[in-house]
Amino acid sequence: MKKLKKFFKGVKKEGKTVRWPDGKTLVKYSIITILMIAFFGLFFYALDALFALIRGLL
Repeated sequence: MKKLKKFFKGVKKEGKTVRWPDGKTLVKYSIITILMIAFFGLFFYALDALFALIRGLL
């Protein structure tokens, strides 16, 4: 139990030393991340559909 308490104290201490982004930066990076996920999702879906089409023609 002491180890668990010590662990969470360390986590709290480490959290205070982190330089957290402001709200505007957080929103910007979140939007970029969502757009990249959507782009690569569509890209790999199209690639898979293309390979399925080619395999169907053979």
